[in-house]
Amino acid sequence: MRDYIAVIRTLGQAGSKYWRLLNSLATQSIPPKSILVYIASGYPLPKETIGIEKYIYVEKGMLSQRALLYEEVDTEYMLFLDDDLEFPSNTVQRMFELLERDEADVISPDIFSNADRPLRSEVMMTLSGRMRARRNDDIWGYKVMRTGGYSYNKIPTKEVYLSETNAGACFLCKKKDFLRVKLHDELWVDAMPYPLGEDQVMYYKMHRLGLKQLTWYNHGFKHLDGGGNSTPEKESKRLYGDVYFKIVFWHRFILRPEKNKLLRIWSSLAISYMLAFTTISSLLRLRFDILKVKYNAIIEGVRFIKSEEYKRLPLI
Repeated sequence: MRDYIAVIRTLGQAGSKYWRLLNSLATQSIPPKSILVYIASGYPLPKETIGIEKYIYVEKGMLSQRALLYEEVDTEYMLFLDDDLEFPSNTVQRMFELLERDEADVISPDIFSNADRPLRSEVMMTLSGRMRARRNDDIWGYKVMRTGGYSYNKIPTKEVYLSETNAGACFLCKKKDFLRVKLHDELWVDAMPYPLGEDQVMYYKMHRLGLKQLTWYNHGFKHLDGGGNSTPEKESKRLYGDVYFKIVFWHRFILRPEKNKLLRIWSSLAISYMLAFTTISSLLRLRFDILKVKYNAIIEGVRFIKSEEYKRLPLI
């Protein structure tokens, strides 16, 4: 049976975007058995409603609001959602069809399309070691690189591709498979000065566990937020978080599990190149303010992976 429960993480402040999400769920050809909304403690419940949602207060955090046991869920499948999406009425039906057709475990739409990235940005990202476009790849959508960044399929021509990571705004999988990930072991992400990267942590753990995950292209999803309302202070924190996250993710998921000595050396060279590029590029542009942010992120990231707290984290 294709029974599922939709679970949404929110702060309750998405307004009309959240309303459009609820209506998308209400009009599905395969409707959810129920809608569970995990809202951060201390935030008021949204005024928007379709009358069937159940609210559950949890600790605030992008990862904390997802790293739950979901004892309220009594269906085999779960549809995980952020609060700012809109999608066609046949979306869930097609997700189930693709999972069954490809005998896969997880499916996620490519909501933030990297394939549309302009050539200049593509070249700069490649040189930085943070992101790389792949062409003529008929198998993979997204892959994790040894720098801690990822590569993406530049010219996807099929509806779905295998992937090692995905966007976390929406995905469908079995509850038992999600719980295998033990996402609560990764709460260090929410403890970062600017939490980000929780999606990559979750999906790459799925990949390491042997779960077959798909990236779904040409899906009809609309991301209604788009990451607006940026400020210089927020950008500075985001930049800090990006560098800090890359260091910790690289050490925890790339270097630490690697047994091959040559690949360990190669991995160390990869992260060294990425960090050198990001600091030298700021120096050459005389952006000493940004250089200071990146330097502090490197120092704190290295300090964390040497800490007793980090050493107590279960091995991948």
